[in-house]
Amino acid sequence: MVRSVREVFDEAEAAGRLRVPVAAWRWATGSGLVPAADIGPGRWSRAVVEAADPEAVRAALRGIEAGVAADRLTQALGVPLPILRPRVTASGIGHLVKAGLLVYLGGEPQFPVVHPDQVAALCRRRDLPAVLDRYVPLGPDQAAVRLGVRRTDWDQVVRLGLVSPVATVTVDYKHHGGVTVVPLFSAQEIALLEVVRPSVDWRAVRTVRAGRRSPLAGLDPVASGGDRVLLAGVARIARVGRAAVVNWRRRHDDFPHPVAGTGVHPQFDHSAVVAWLLAHDKIEVPTGPTIATLVLAGAGGASHRFRLDDPWLTLADDAAGEDTLSGWSTDTDADTMAALAGAEFGAVLRQLTAPGTGPLAVPGEVRVIDRFRSGSGGLRLTLAWPAGLRGTAGSGPAGGVVRHGVAYAGPGEACVCARHDCGGVVPVSWCPEHGNAVEPVLEWHPGGGIRCTDLSLAGGRRVVGGGEGAQRDV
Repeated sequence: MVRSVREVFDEAEAAGRLRVPVAAWRWATGSGLVPAADIGPGRWSRAVVEAADPEAVRAALRGIEAGVAADRLTQALGVPLPILRPRVTASGIGHLVKAGLLVYLGGEPQFPVVHPDQVAALCRRRDLPAVLDRYVPLGPDQAAVRLGVRRTDWDQVVRLGLVSPVATVTVDYKHHGGVTVVPLFSAQEIALLEVVRPSVDWRAVRTVRAGRRSPLAGLDPVASGGDRVLLAGVARIARVGRAAVVNWRRRHDDFPHPVAGTGVHPQFDHSAVVAWLLAHDKIEVPTGPTIATLVLAGAGGASHRFRLDDPWLTLADDAAGEDTLSGWSTDTDADTMAALAGAEFGAVLRQLTAPGTGPLAVPGEVRVIDRFRSGSGGLRLTLAWPAGLRGTAGSGPAGGVVRHGVAYAGPGEACVCARHDCGGVVPVSWCPEHGNAVEPVLEWHPGGGIRCTDLSLAGGRRVVGGGEGAQRDV
């Protein structure tokens, strides 16, 4: 009797032929250590299997549980975690495996074992937030975190029909309620809500205090006949004029066709319009909140760097008014900022970098005017300072404020500065805004600022050190 020789192997048979774990064979094929299946999906020829080095295949195998992998991806998103980012869960690793971004090595398919090197490579990707939004759906609690709202507000979003589930998962709570079907939502669609639903005041929804009525409660659900939008609505989503949308419709054959309305006022399907705008790069998916960085110094002069998520900067038009900056912070940073600003003359803002404006600095009187925890659990902090003190941040390593003014001799009575006999300001030759076209230019030197001067308003002009020289804002 002639014994047949196997010529085609599946992964279990290939691993058995080499006497290595199946997980080792999976990683060897997934990492390119052995050639990809050459006979068909999941099937290798005898030549490929026997050409593999069993010791190399066995040595390459390392695995970590889904929970460990999820923690590493969460840490890669940032420390502290941005305000609009939920933690990556073990089930999210299962979705990344389904998407082909990680190799399944074993364990439960929903919570798989994966290779740490592949997780590390994913952590290093600059587009990691976008990857997670694209492939990992979120449960209701995670969705509320991604949108930055309370769970009750998220339920209102679903009630209004602004977002719909893309899948469901069955969770067995054993002795705590039995089997429950939990809806899953697209993180990318959640991230787009602020862009594609501009009529909703999302800032008000995010900052509503605990126990207060949701700003969404008074809105009407999407019409049962369809979610439709006019040309003006399309323009508002894309942040362009209506004429631009009319031009897109004329120039692009694939622009969505009207589903209702008239020839003068056509109505378009909202989801079709959003898909077209995304495909043509007219809008983009936000991957996280904007961030402002600020460097504060207290009475001792030491600088501390802080981060505010989703900043809101309001600059007063009147020099006698106040500028304000609010944003989400951590408890530790909020305590430190409050301590720095708690001195008699407040804190010095060495440099503020925020979206929509150039780097700013303030020589003193920066203080914390509001600190509250929203219903979603985030801590929001508001800083304020006299608008007349605001200036352009200097380019030097110590920062500082560059302003136009007239120098004068002698410090004020309150000056404790041992470095300069100048009332806290020194002449410089260049202004970030005007170069050397407007002179003279004064710069607050490090260690001086408000502690070394007595600032007051006199005759509508800002006077430094009580001298006769008037200092005009840049």
